[in-house]
Amino acid sequence: MVRVISKLGLGSRTQAAQWVREGRVSVNGTVVHDTETPVRQGLDRVEIAGQAQAAVDRLVLMLNKPRGLITTTRDEQDRETVYSCFGDEEMPWVAPVGRLDKASEGLLLFTNDPAWAARVTDPETGPAKTYHVQIDRLPDETLLQGLQQGVTVDGAHLSARSVSVLRQGGRNAWLEIVLEEGRNRQIRRLLAAFEVSVLRLMRVAIGPLVMGELPKGKWRILTDAEIDALG
Repeated sequence: MVRVISKLGLGSRTQAAQWVREGRVSVNGTVVHDTETPVRQGLDRVEIAGQAQAAVDRLVLMLNKPRGLITTTRDEQDRETVYSCFGDEEMPWVAPVGRLDKASEGLLLFTNDPAWAARVTDPETGPAKTYHVQIDRLPDETLLQGLQQGVTVDGAHLSARSVSVLRQGGRNAWLEIVLEEGRNRQIRRLLAAFEVSVLRLMRVAIGPLVMGELPKGKWRILTDAEIDALG
């Protein structure tokens, strides 16, 4: 039941389960209260609050996430989330595609299509992610090679596909780091293994999609061509 509602792009599984428990969902005219009720997508008629539901058009948008926001639909500690950037805009339900931690910023995708999101985040077939990272020291060739060769941290092998120096000053530098996959806090953990601290971390591209001139805290809808290029 909740899986079908989510696949239709109508809401998250958590939201769907809540609607079922509240008695707002009916299948073929009968109100259901069991979230495990079987539903045949395309055959059974699903209604939410008396309104027949059909799959909505796929929507994908990109946000330039500011630092300090949590990438989640709802935070138990009542911290501000990325959804605050949407304000009071009327739009279909969308969920983050992957995540950026609270201290990170930059390109974050949202969609109402869970299957498309799974393809984009798949570590084997999904697009690479590009980050600009300010570190607290000047890098040498040993560090750059080490980041690409990788290290094992807590049983997981962490590495970068490529690392290059963007610019450097007297005490710190900016690196461009490309990842094939995005493990939780991967760049921070990888750099910490080399005793390097992150001063600032921005995701600037996902595959061929670049952040460009999108202002901080603003968002835009992707074109069909951009969506297809990602997955």
